[in-house]
Amino acid sequence: MAPNTESRIASVKSHLEAKKQVKARQPIQTPTPTESLAAERANPSFPIRELTYYLDGSEEDTKLYEKFMFELERDPLWNMDDHYNLSLPEVRERTLAKLRNVLPSLASETPEVFLKRIILMGLVDPAFYTRLGVHSGLFFGTIQGQATPAQYAYWVKKGAMALNGVTGCFAMTELGHGSNVAALETTATFDEATDEFIIHTPTTTATKWWIGGAAHTATHTTAFAQLIVKGKNYGVKPFVVQLRDPKTFNLLPGINIGDIGKKMGRDGIDNGWIQFTYVRIPRQNMLMKFAKVTRTGKVIQPPLAQLAYGALISGRVTMIRDSANYAKKALTIALRYAAVRRQFSSDPKQPETKILDYVIHQNRLLPLLAEAIAVNFTSMEVSKQYNQLMSQMQNTRPGQDLTETIELLKETHATTAGLKAFCTWNCLSAIEQCRQACGGHGYSGYTGLASMYSDFAVQCTWEGDNTILTLQTGRSLISSYADIKRGNNVSKGFNYLKMADKLSTFRCPGDDVASIVNFETISEAWGVVAASAVKISADIYENAKTKSISKDAALESCAVERLHAARMHSFGYIFNKFADAVRQAPESIREVLTKLCLLYGLHSIKENAGEFLSCEYFTAAHMAVIREQVNHLCSVIRPDAIPLVDSFNYSDYIINSPLGRYDGNVYEAYFNLVKSNNPQEPVPYFKSVIRPILTANYNQTEIPDLEIDQQ
Repeated sequence: MAPNTESRIASVKSHLEAKKQVKARQPIQTPTPTESLAAERANPSFPIRELTYYLDGSEEDTKLYEKFMFELERDPLWNMDDHYNLSLPEVRERTLAKLRNVLPSLASETPEVFLKRIILMGLVDPAFYTRLGVHSGLFFGTIQGQATPAQYAYWVKKGAMALNGVTGCFAMTELGHGSNVAALETTATFDEATDEFIIHTPTTTATKWWIGGAAHTATHTTAFAQLIVKGKNYGVKPFVVQLRDPKTFNLLPGINIGDIGKKMGRDGIDNGWIQFTYVRIPRQNMLMKFAKVTRTGKVIQPPLAQLAYGALISGRVTMIRDSANYAKKALTIALRYAAVRRQFSSDPKQPETKILDYVIHQNRLLPLLAEAIAVNFTSMEVSKQYNQLMSQMQNTRPGQDLTETIELLKETHATTAGLKAFCTWNCLSAIEQCRQACGGHGYSGYTGLASMYSDFAVQCTWEGDNTILTLQTGRSLISSYADIKRGNNVSKGFNYLKMADKLSTFRCPGDDVASIVNFETISEAWGVVAASAVKISADIYENAKTKSISKDAALESCAVERLHAARMHSFGYIFNKFADAVRQAPESIREVLTKLCLLYGLHSIKENAGEFLSCEYFTAAHMAVIREQVNHLCSVIRPDAIPLVDSFNYSDYIINSPLGRYDGNVYEAYFNLVKSNNPQEPVPYFKSVIRPILTANYNQTEIPDLEIDQQ
């Protein structure tokens, strides 16, 4: 027998033997995705419903959210199954149709109840959220916060509160200026002869830009412009300017408006540009709660100019809350998917491993889960502080001592500026981490995370660029540190700065786990690191001032250090708010929240290890314990991962992602969604492009047929 014949026979025998082994092998019984997710919910260590109540603020709030979710899901106008493939005009039309539909609720519900309604609407359709927020939060919010009682009553009667004949936008940002509001170029010049202000755009860079609702829908705007009276500039003030005739919708004389075009996300909002060409408005259209201009041109400035900007803090408070909500939505998708997606197995006789059971995946997502819950509680506390501030400001009386109000304003301004930046940066990063954690499917528009990233990204730059806002917080920290050195009192949130001049006396109280892993040690550690960072930036600032340079130049010299100090302050602030919430929590959920709070605090320390080693609060041995404890906490929280995201209580409609379905049936839902949105049809560009490619002759030599060895 020929050698090649023997080898062929041996090969056939081997092949047949392998087939026998395949037939004899018992199939691996892999749980279905639905079964996998159900198993995750079998034995939660805490009552899910009680945690939901605590995260929402109360049982009543939870039930209200559920009512709104149910209403949205049943409303045909809020169907989101086809939104992936809508054109830009269709998206904007639908957004405004939703806006029209919600107006009765705006008029009939209390502001507190209506806010809860639109929070959920925003999670479903961020563009709608922006469109409504531009009018109610920015346009009308400016009137509410900066108008006199008589002016406020006038604009409410005109319909400004409920979009009844008045649709507003907010014209602060210009093409050439955003965060530096004081340098805006638009002018408002008082004409004493006619008792009018003349609003004018003197340069191209003075063009109002990014103005939500301006391109197609707004009838009025609150325009921020330099007040000029008798040749003197009194700084930026707010003015109500009519843009269009509400009946004909034609632009008024001197008003030029256009659409700024394609954006990264939130296409449902018609952002536009505005130019004013010597537009005259009545003197009463200047909002005069604080600064006033009389009929004779006398300018009366407020005793404390910063009071005029208190109302503008509301946007930052909202974005801290949004950061928690969007992170919770993204994590619900990523963690539920991680609990049903299986990849690889060390034992061929066992089902593939859930990716959530891999240590690296736990370390990837569970600290983000702890962070989202930390920001949730922080946003609740910041909202209370802001509401207290607004109450005090709205109830001020002539001659009243405003010291307490000013101190609260300073703290609220500094805290919200830094937290808006810190939380939106971290949320955007969390959304991207969740997207990547879903592997290739995370790149699909149908799984929700790609559009969530695009829609949320604007939060990092609007209503104050994050870097600029963080520097503002750093500046306030330096100021508070200087007050402490002078023996003055500072607000409670800055009390830790008293440690700054005796940092060497603070050290971790022990080397064992119990001494390191507790709220008191972690809080003190963050206080030491933050105080050290503030002291370093303050010392650079004071040293620069001795060189006879300006205050602004001295602040610029420590800009990098100020930014860092504000970040460290925010870490400590959020941890302390989380710890406070844990201490006040019902006993039934306190244990799981304690684990999450410790994970947030220790993981944040691990990620900033150099700062703690530099301050010598922790040693290298301490940091080794902290790293071990982060892994340990991830492992003990892992069994509760799905019950924890269930406690966020977002319905499948709100999640709007097949990967984050409550029942775990991710693959069928994903496949059916893709098929329904992309029916197989003739390729529209087959004749114009594909056929010419296939039939083209590029003068190549004829390609011979492929010869196949038949031996």
